[in-house]
Amino acid sequence: MYTLFYYPQSASLAPHILLELIGEPYQLELVDVKKNANHSSHYLKLSPAGHIPALVDDDFTLFESAAISQYLAHKHSDKQLFPADPKLKFQSIQWLHFMSASLHSDLLMYTYPERHTQSALMYDDLIRTQQARLEAGFAVIDNLLADNHYVIANQFTLCDSYLFMLCERAKTLLEKTPSLKQLRRYYRQIAATPAVSKALEMAEY
Repeated sequence: MYTLFYYPQSASLAPHILLELIGEPYQLELVDVKKNANHSSHYLKLSPAGHIPALVDDDFTLFESAAISQYLAHKHSDKQLFPADPKLKFQSIQWLHFMSASLHSDLLMYTYPERHTQSALMYDDLIRTQQARLEAGFAVIDNLLADNHYVIANQFTLCDSYLFMLCERAKTLLEKTPSLKQLRRYYRQIAATPAVSKALEMAEY
């Protein structure tokens, strides 16, 4: 059985959605960041940097949301969470890397400016800078969605669980950025699917 170590308002939502879609037995284990549980000796054995999420699959452990998502998609290839076509498969990896390395990094700096500067005087400037970067990055995805229901044409893939996680965490920004109308439509569309709504309810994301 899979065990997903999670925390609300974290990147654990992306693989959690995939686990719901896959339909195999799994359990959730809360890592209480408020109690510094992500830096406990137990959790650091699973995720050496204390990052959330981590996944345990019998005697195998993996951390980082994008890596876990790819592992689940590969292991359950029958669910077609990776496209079967090689070109589309690597396009999905391309977009996953863009979202994890660019959008997610910018979102973390936007959400937690105190982690990225020692001066409180820099918070507002950092937030403004990261907001501009996020708006530009999300605009790239918004343009992509103008002609597609999902990130990869008309097929739900691991990219969509990751993108939805980002949208969920940045939904206030999406709502106040008029130009991102495709992403707002996409967010509502994905949020209404049974697997996503169940994951949101279970873990109170």
